[in-house]
Amino acid sequence: MTLTRRQRDLLVRACWTVSLMVVAIPFVFPFLWMISSGLKGASEIFGQPSLIPRSFQWQNYVDVFTYQPFARQYFNSLYIALTVTGLTLVVASLAGYALARMRFAGAGLLMLFLVSALMVPEEVTIIPNFFLIRWMGVMDTHVPLILLPVFGSQGVVATFLMRQYFLAIPKELEEAGKMDGLSRLGIWWRIALPMSRPALAAVAIITFLHSWNLFLEPLVFLSSLKLFTLPLALSNFTDPYGMPLWHLQLAATSLAVVPILVVYVIAQRQIIESFALSGVKG
Repeated sequence: MTLTRRQRDLLVRACWTVSLMVVAIPFVFPFLWMISSGLKGASEIFGQPSLIPRSFQWQNYVDVFTYQPFARQYFNSLYIALTVTGLTLVVASLAGYALARMRFAGAGLLMLFLVSALMVPEEVTIIPNFFLIRWMGVMDTHVPLILLPVFGSQGVVATFLMRQYFLAIPKELEEAGKMDGLSRLGIWWRIALPMSRPALAAVAIITFLHSWNLFLEPLVFLSSLKLFTLPLALSNFTDPYGMPLWHLQLAATSLAVVPILVVYVIAQRQIIESFALSGVKG
């Protein structure tokens, strides 16, 4: 039996689809198990493991909000992530444009220093940051959770991405802006930023996810329960003996991943395009 070219293409596509579905199972299964376990009783999660609960315990999602101020902690993570994202976009776009277009002594050395800082783990800088925050008198507040990501390693990543994108913008457009009387700030606002929307979208997504998932910094700088962010709140679902309440913890985790899923579904293409375009020049 001879297959036509169209049939062969359909067969190859079907084989690829099935293969990718098989490969995706190890990645999807933990997520499905998390959602399933969040709907189980405490004894059922490890007593008789199964993907489908014997009885759906919807009460777990109610208990999540009564066990601790989970709604307040959810709001804390949300507003901190949005604030960090907004500030990072402003700072990174300004710094990236300056490094890409403005010529000044030591510009190359400064960029090398910034990129080299990415090789330093956050665990190494947490101690000097702790003393700095304590000296500033803002311990047990959300200030360090906003300032450190903006001016730390995540801000450097954002600056690098924006610089690479700005390098790909034709200089002729800026020269035309100068002829129209625009200043450097005007060129950045009216020409550079509108043309860098893919990079801005990618930086916003990456920054939001990084801030949303922060655990070490909140653990070090926060002590009040009402100021906790979600990563700390998830580890706080324990019984009086300090043992995890897995059914509540997994139900809360299922709620915590909702913004991340929304971000990825809406803008995953922007991330890919931005990384591809960031290597065009420079």
